[in-house]
Formats: sequence, C-alpha cells, structure tokens
Amino acid sequence: MPSPVVEAYLALGSNLGDRLHNVQLAVRRLAEHPRLCVTHGSPVFETLAHTLTPDEAQPDYLNAVVRVCTAIAPEELLAFTQAIERDAGRERGGAGWQPRTLDIDLLAFGDRTLAAGDLIIPHPRLDRRRFVLAPWAAIAPDFTVPAPFNATVSDLLARCEDTGKVALFAGSLLDS
Repeated sequence: MPSPVVEAYLALGSNLGDRLHNVQLAVRRLAEHPRLCVTHGSPVFETLAHTLTPDEAQPDYLNAVVRVCTAIAPEELLAFTQAIERDAGRERGGAGWQPRTLDIDLLAFGDRTLAAGDLIIPHPRLDRRRFVLAPWAAIAPDFTVPAPFNATVSDLLARCEDTGKVALFAGSLLDS
C-alpha cells in the first residue's frame, strides 16, 4: 500500500557565498525529487546569524520556508536534504553554529512527532527562532505544530522571545 501524502515544512538558510542562489538551488533540487512537490515558498528574509557567543561575528543569513507534499518517510527526506546541503558545499562536523552555504531543517512533517537519532520532529528549537517563524507564518500561519508545541505558527511567532532582525529581502522563492 502506498504511503499517504504528507504536508511537510522545511526551513532554508544561507550565509555564505551567493546566499539567494543557494536557497533557490535548494528549492530547485527539492522540486526535482520524483516523490516531492514544492507547493508554497515564503518570501526571503535577511536575518542576523545566531552565534554561539554574543561577540562572534558572522555574515547575515537569508532565510525562507517551503511547504512540500510528499509520500516519502521523514528519514528519507532528511537524507535527501542533507545531500542537497553537501552538494551546495555544506560541511558537517566540527563546532556548531558555523556559517553555512546552505542549511535545510525539517520543521514539521504533518502531525507526526519523531525522535530518532539526528531527526527530531517537530524541530525542537523552532519556537525560539524568529528567522524560522516569520517566513513560515507568511505561508502557513494557521498550521498547528504538533507536540510539544501544540500551537499555530502565528501563535508561536507572537510569543517568540527572539528579537533578532527579520527584514524582507525578496519575494517568494517560487516566483524566481
């Protein structure tokens, strides 16, 4: 029996190289997967990099969120997004909070919750990241993020304590 189609949300970010090209490349690569359909793309926002220490300087990020419909398992989606990151020059390992050519995070996978190895759904820190919630709210403000959040994206954005700059940079990723 085929797997049911699930609505999933992915956060895209880049702060190295041609940032806009990098996030646009991610959308194109996602759309090439035969069992994924990219249905919505948020505007692109420019945000300050979150760093490990307050005195650390990094280039600003471009961030966006896309909605995909898929029948693949979340683990397969994670492996595919990590391959896209690698192909874009992303190097994993070493200390966290490093600049990235491309970062793709799986935010939510329908109403599923999952904690298996490197994959936690919904993303465990999404409620603390205005740079994720602002673009997500632009395309799916009423999406209810499952436990432990049990709140809509717009509600999470309204109570997010992150006060970092989130400035509109470009229109929808799907318009390019």
